[in-house]
Parts: sequence; C-alpha cells; structure tokens
Amino acid sequence: MTSRYMASVSLASLIALGAPAFAQEAESADSGEAATEDVAIQERIMVTATRREQNLQDVPLAVTAWQQDTLSEKGIVSYDGLARETPGIVLNQPTANFNTITTRGIATNGYGANLQAATAIYINELPISSNGNSTILDPTLYDVERVEVLRGPQGTLFGANSLSGAVRILTKAPNPNEFEASALVDFGLVDGDALRQRYNGMVNVPLIEDQLALRVVGFYRDEEGWVDNLGTGIEGANSLEATGGRAHLLWEPTSNFDIGLLVVHEDNNPADSALTNPDRGEYVRFTERPDLFQSDFTSYNLTANYEMDWATLTSSSTYSNIDGLFIVDLAGTFNQAIPFALDAVGSDENFVQEIRLVSADGGDWDWTVGGFYFNKRRDIDYEYRSSIEFLQARNLTGLPDEYYQVRAGYFDAIESAAFGELTYRFSDQFWVTGGLRYTETEIQNFTLPGGYNSNYLAVALGGFTDVALNVFPIVGEEGQKVEADNISYKVSASWKPVENLTTYATVSTGFRSPVANARAGAVSLVDPNDLVIPDGADSDELTNYEVGLKGRFFNGKVTSNLSAYYILWEDIQVQANRLSDQVQFATNIGEAVSQGIEFELGYYPGNGFSLFLNGSLNDTEITELTAEEAAISGAEQGLQLAMPNFQGAATARYDFGIGDMDAFIAGTASYVGDFPGLLPNVPGQPNVPAPTFDYTDAYTVVNLQAGVSRDNWKVTGYVENLFDDNSITYVHPESFVDARYARQRPLTVGVRLGLEY
Repeated sequence: MTSRYMASVSLASLIALGAPAFAQEAESADSGEAATEDVAIQERIMVTATRREQNLQDVPLAVTAWQQDTLSEKGIVSYDGLARETPGIVLNQPTANFNTITTRGIATNGYGANLQAATAIYINELPISSNGNSTILDPTLYDVERVEVLRGPQGTLFGANSLSGAVRILTKAPNPNEFEASALVDFGLVDGDALRQRYNGMVNVPLIEDQLALRVVGFYRDEEGWVDNLGTGIEGANSLEATGGRAHLLWEPTSNFDIGLLVVHEDNNPADSALTNPDRGEYVRFTERPDLFQSDFTSYNLTANYEMDWATLTSSSTYSNIDGLFIVDLAGTFNQAIPFALDAVGSDENFVQEIRLVSADGGDWDWTVGGFYFNKRRDIDYEYRSSIEFLQARNLTGLPDEYYQVRAGYFDAIESAAFGELTYRFSDQFWVTGGLRYTETEIQNFTLPGGYNSNYLAVALGGFTDVALNVFPIVGEEGQKVEADNISYKVSASWKPVENLTTYATVSTGFRSPVANARAGAVSLVDPNDLVIPDGADSDELTNYEVGLKGRFFNGKVTSNLSAYYILWEDIQVQANRLSDQVQFATNIGEAVSQGIEFELGYYPGNGFSLFLNGSLNDTEITELTAEEAAISGAEQGLQLAMPNFQGAATARYDFGIGDMDAFIAGTASYVGDFPGLLPNVPGQPNVPAPTFDYTDAYTVVNLQAGVSRDNWKVTGYVENLFDDNSITYVHPESFVDARYARQRPLTVGVRLGLEY
C-alpha cells in the first residue's frame, strides 16, 4: 500500500474510532434516553455474513447491515438508496431492471455486458446477479429481515461470482406464535407532476400455534415517468408498473427441526428506458419505439434446518425462472440514418442446491462445511428489425417482415463447489480463521437452426433502393465448451484488545467464471476488415489484503468501523464492442490495483441527537497492459477504473416527543465523485479515441425526512433530491443507443404512512 494511503489510514484511525447500520433504528421515545437506547440497538444487530449468527460489531468483515425500519423510513425500495449510503459501493443503473453494483472499484464500466457481475446479489439463497447481459430484477425491499452488504471477495462462502463482494437480501421468516400484519403506502410527486404510488402489505398467520405459520407479502408500484421521448411523442415515457409478492410457509414440528417453502414472484414493467441524450435536452431521449427492459421473476425455495447438539445441518433447494424483454433501438450506431433495432426475449431457468453443516457456538473451534451446485440455462431469441415504412420507401424486398435477422440460441452454465471455514479461538480476545472453496465451472453456447440473416445493413447504409435483399439461413452450431476450476481461500486473524473493540487482518481471494462469446469467430458484415470476435474470456482473479477495526467508545456514544484494503486484480475480464456493427464480446486484459479506506462513524451525544458519517477513499488504475490487450479492448495503462476516488454520506437526526407521540427530523447529504464510464479507445483500432468515452458527473444529493408515530402507526413526510440536482450518474459504454446517460431522479416530495399490527 502506498505511503499516501497509509497516512490516510492512520489519520482515519484517530478521527473515526462509524457504522450507518447503527443509525438505523434510532427512534427513542424519550430524548433524554436516546443514547442509551441507541447503544442497546447496536448490541442487537445480528448478521449471518459468515453463515452463522454474529453481532455485527464482532464480524471480522467489512459489512453494512440495513434493517426494515430504516428502509421504510428512507423510502428505499431497491438498490439506489443502499448504494448512496454504503461506503465502497456504486450503483450503475441506466434504467429500471438494469442494475450493476461496483464494489471497491472492481469494474471497467458500469454495464459489463457478457460478463458475470463482480458483486453477487442474493435473495436469500438464490444468486440473481449472474445474468450477465440481461435484465436484472429490481427486487422490492419490504418485510425483509435485513440487507447485508459484504465488501471484499466472498469466494469461500458465496461462490465464484462474488469477486468483489456480495449483497444479501434476507426476507423475514413466518412467526408461528402470533398474528402480525403491516402496510406501507407512499405517495410522491416527481418533477412537480409525475405521481408516484407505492403500496406494500404483509400478513402473518399462525396456522398451528408454535408449529405452523404462513407469511404473505404483496406490493404494487405505479410510478409516472419524468423523461420525454421525442421519437414516440410520449411525455414521462419512463413510467413503471410493478407487482409481486411472496408466500412463505414454515413448519416447526419440533424445537430442533424446521422446514420452509418460500415462493417469490415479481413482475417489473417499465414502459421505456430512463437513459437521456444531453444533446437533445435535459430529461429527453429519442427512439422510434419504446425501449423495454422488463422482467418477470418467479422462484421456489425449500429450506430445512436440523439442529443437533454439536452442529446445524441446512439444506436449501431453489428453482427460479426469469423471463425478460430486451427491446432496444440500436439506430444510434449509425446516427439514426437507418432503422436498426433489437427485439430480444430471454428466459433463465436456474437451479441451486446448497448443503451446509455449521458447528454449534461455544468451545475453541467454529467450523462450516458445505457443498454447492448451480445450473442455469438461458434461452434467447434475437430478432433484429428495420421498419416496414423504411423497407417500402426504399423498395427493399426479400424479407418476410420487418426483421432482417432472426436467430435463437441458449447456453448452459454449471458451477459446483465444496467449501469450508475453520476458526480456532486461542482465547476470547484472539482467534484465527481459514477458509477454502474448490469450484468447477462449465459453460457452453449453442446456436439453434431455423433462423436467417441478410445483407440489409450493407444495402441500407449504402443508400441503395429497389434491391431484393439476400437472405440466407443460420445453421445450428455447438459452441466451444469453456471449463475452469479454481481454489479460493481466506486467512484472517482477529484480536479484541478490549471488550468494545475488534480488529482484524485478512487475505482473501475471488474469481469469476470464464465467458464464452456467443458470436465467436464472427466477421463483420458491415466492415470485413474489422476485428474478428474472439472465443471468450478466461477467469479473472482477485487478491484482497485488508485490515480493519470495529469499536464502541465513550460509553457507546461513538461507534466506528474502519477498513483499509489493497486489491490486485489479474486477467481482468472486460466488455468491448466491435466498432462497425457493435457486436459485444468479452476478452481479458492484464492487471489493475485498487486501494483505499472505508469508514463508518456514529455519534450519539444524547438529548435525541445523532450523527452518522460514512465514506470511502479509493484509488484504482490499470497497472499492466500489453499492446495486444490494449488493441482489442480499447484500454489504456494508468486508466482509472469505474469507481469514484471519493464517495460519502452524512446523516443528522433529532428524535423528540410531541405530547404522546414520538417525532423525528433527519437529513442526509450523499456525495459521489466522477469516474469514466467505459474504456477510452476503439476496440480493434489502437490509439483511436472512442467517440463515446465520457465521465459521470460528481454530484451531491440531499434528502430530508420528518415524521411522527404512536403505537402502531407512523407518518413520514419527505423530500428527495432537495436541490433538484440533474447530474449524470451513468454513462452507457455502447454507442448503439442514441441516449446513453442516466441522470438523477428530479426533486421528489411525498408522504409515507406505515401501519403495524
């Protein structure tokens, strides 16, 4: 680690002896007892980041935990609010249902088409982030036990594709002991006139007391848009309608055995993309038809736990199906000169099986062993279209309809692993942990026969008229099978010099599965001299060196988390796009280094006041790159990765009483620095600057909340994006779309009503 960062770590150690999770339920009824209640809450925050239940402040990992009360109070229903107030995390969200989380700078752009996500996202035991170039669901965060954000590679416990971290959405289990019900309704106005409606409800019914219970959650979102589409003529085109819910049946026939069936369904349908084109206006885009990124998700999970005196055996089986629409106007590739669009319909079938055996607490040894199996099949139909009007105007004949290329294919991906972690406690003050995971991965692409291609692009771009297009069939093809195996490891030492302070040092590794390019070997029909699509990308690997501390000081009035890390990322998987026709492909480049510090600070002086700070300083760059790698990818040595050098958030809160009601006011200011949205040069053309290369904006967003509560109800008024900041938060790395920039959601005001029974 450089001397600059060592100095930063030393300084932060002195001034930040912080955790946003600690702030999340600071709602004391009596302002004079605020600090005391806050400390008690801190002691109760439990997480399962190590596959066993532990106090958050004792876990030797960089973990931020979000609980439902805070999610509801802040109006966080998906990833965006989490990212702004979690250190070391950036959300890249071009539009609804497209979510890529960057952790600690491990990304070369914010999209990563064709690549496995570097940060794994789980709903309970199901990984939903391994979809690569497809719609990624915005899961609704209501009635969750908590959301855990784990920073640093989690390969030993969470698999191959948790290269830089993991986000775990853990839903609440049924309660067989009592009836429960809750509701949360949110009405807001975006940009002055776009109505936002969000409805959530939960009912928990004990069917057999102490043994059998059913918990049902439902939600509905109807949100008007704020981006105008000049091509379709629709104002507020990016409206959203989403419905869904889950049902969880839990049976506990004995005190040491339980089995649960969880069914989750979400249907998320944005009416158009939210990406904008600054050359056309502030919140403006242009497409001939709406771009649709829609997702329909269903999963079934059966989990059983058997608790013995010496260990707990867990079996989790999950089947899921994700149907997605990826309908996008590609005419930006040729500056809108000709109609060029893609209608893609995809379906993922996933099966996940994990078995774990976790030792009972107590004694000198703690251990976890398990096995994991993941199988995904993705079927995709690709239909590239022109338009009937254009074909008739040019008198281009020979196509059966407006589609000039139709092809279908699928791929199979399999991951299997055995893993274990072992902890030895020399004393209550000092312990060491070692972990290993052996993983085998296999992926293969298949092209199905029956489709066709044509010379439409060359004819249309050439300006020809009165031409009978050449149409030729696509033959079935079995792609190259890509296989890999890898051993991930973690070694950690933890020391508690005093009861209220935990320190740790960790070395951990992670890797991603290899990638097979679906169009491997394809020559461009637009420019045969352009590069030939390579076979794919090998696994990339990451080694993380980290030290940290977690503490409570001054009788609990100050809480602190601090971590410093140095990451070496090798054989980096990158996304690139062939210039002539924008065909996507994956390849590898040399090495990069990411180093930084993260801090979380909570201050509870009493009298109802509290202050929370978090942030990350991050320095990332590509450090090794051959001329061949630079040529095919468009990368440059010394380039900053897709991560800001600084991000942070500060929240101030005051709790007080009004008669027999509890009240609070709070404000949060979040800052995110700028970073490059893609690699700077044209793939296949060394040293030719990419015309699409650009940076996001550095921006600050201020949110305010104020509320009152009594007994089982709570009303909260809010203002989001108080100063109506319109900064660019995302730059799309591909030139085929006319609108490539995502912006902050405009000023939003509203009210939330929560009820519990």
